[in-house]
Amino acid sequence: MSDPYETTEAHLDRLLGRALNSFDLPDRLVERLGTALAHSSSLHTTHHNPSAGVWRETHRHTYLLADGGSVSLWELSYRPEGDRAVRHEVFASKAETCLAVARLFGESAAGSVPDPVPLAGEEDPYDDASALGALFASAAPMPRHREYVVDDSADHARRVLRRAENPDRPGERTAALLRAAYGHQITQVFGTRQALPNGRDAGFNLYEHAFVLLDGTELSLWEVEHTATPDGRHMCEVYESEAVARGAMELRARVG
Repeated sequence: MSDPYETTEAHLDRLLGRALNSFDLPDRLVERLGTALAHSSSLHTTHHNPSAGVWRETHRHTYLLADGGSVSLWELSYRPEGDRAVRHEVFASKAETCLAVARLFGESAAGSVPDPVPLAGEEDPYDDASALGALFASAAPMPRHREYVVDDSADHARRVLRRAENPDRPGERTAALLRAAYGHQITQVFGTRQALPNGRDAGFNLYEHAFVLLDGTELSLWEVEHTATPDGRHMCEVYESEAVARGAMELRARVG
């Protein structure tokens, strides 16, 4: 998960700094990214197969720009076979990301990112600049590709619920259902810093913890991490729907 105190400028610098190929990005794109006001990052796909020595993840980073537009960068994180060190590469389009997967792993990347695939430098048709601009507005969710990790998912659900501090957090019924979770996926849906009415800045992040249960049912918890507390400390709240979670962020930003 990202640092709730991290500014968009710092996030972009960190992303480009760790990418082995950041110098390949078009100069005009990098110049536009220099005007980014807010950002949202999500784990888009993951492929973990220890027995085959395969580990890779695709992250999507979307930036709201000063001109009202938005741009997405696609980050491919991977470990080469026989090497535990993680490498990072960044691309201006999903098409380039698919080619990189084919180059690195000798396999087709079809299905690893959704169609339609824009040409390099084009704006992603899934980007919603207005949704990013209205920082806490509830909007129809973008399509999200599910690749669940099978790794103590029931315990992960228990820990998410345990750290929730809001009195209206999901109750025992939801907790009981999640004891049957065998796979999960964590997606950062939203992240930004916001000026509060008292003049202090606060960080807000929204995560979806998606679970698949033994009977095939899917269930999500929506976690809000923020520092809009009287003493500026970090606080976690958990809700059963994205709309309620976004409403809670909006309330926190208004009250401060």
